[in-house]
Amino acid sequence: METPNTAASSRVWFITGASRGLGRAFTEAALDAGDRVVGTARDISPLDELAARHPGRLLALRLDVTDRQAVFDVVGEAAAHFGRLDIVVNNAGALFAGMVEEFTEEQARAQLDVNFFGPLWVGQAVLPQLRAQGSGHIVQISSIGALGGFPSTGLYSASKFALEGMSEALAAEAARFGVRVTIVQPGGYWTDLYANTTATRPDPHYDELRAELEKQWAEGSVDSEPRLAAEALMKLVASEDPPLRLLLGSMVYDVAFAISRQRMETWAGWESVSRAAERAVPGPRSQ
Repeated sequence: METPNTAASSRVWFITGASRGLGRAFTEAALDAGDRVVGTARDISPLDELAARHPGRLLALRLDVTDRQAVFDVVGEAAAHFGRLDIVVNNAGALFAGMVEEFTEEQARAQLDVNFFGPLWVGQAVLPQLRAQGSGHIVQISSIGALGGFPSTGLYSASKFALEGMSEALAAEAARFGVRVTIVQPGGYWTDLYANTTATRPDPHYDELRAELEKQWAEGSVDSEPRLAAEALMKLVASEDPPLRLLLGSMVYDVAFAISRQRMETWAGWESVSRAAERAVPGPRSQ
């Protein structure tokens, strides 16, 4: 059985969306390991029981990650409270479901605000602290939706694609400061993400497609306990050489490889066209 860390040696976590779902599981796992946690959420009341069970090791702070100034203020409060930050988990997220054509401007911007701009603001806020320490690990909770675009989750996928592109650049930029970045791509877990989905106004042109999707989900949807994702995360942050990407779950693992193979086959089939579109020539001479 693992012996809890002392306050002097325990790691300090900063977790967004910590009050429910995967964020809650991550928070519990870190506390059970003897670490200290700054758990943030719009509603932190669900964390009261955890704070009572782990006195002095859980600091619950209200935070809307779409508010950039609030993010910087809360990160500053967190770092001042525990003296450092070691593991930053950008977990807060939202799912806006609907066909691309159906999205209002407000809905599209709201989806990107939470899933992309939220982690961007957190990353900008924590980097000065991590750089000064010369260490740290930023974990970006992405999704199977970043592996490809799927009907009815186009804007969700767009937000996760954006998150991953930004995170790859961040990883290369932060590495020189001793800061690591990992993109975690989970499959399905029993959380309330789908229960709190914001849906677009249905366009009847997509009724047939919606019926097909509902049938597929009813036949093939199998989710897992968030506890298993938390166990994987604990192994990830304990690694001396964490990967840039980590798939969570057999389903998402198989989907990732299937999509990659399909793309490679398509690229190979159009290789002659691709190569013919490039021919190195000297640059135009100055007049």
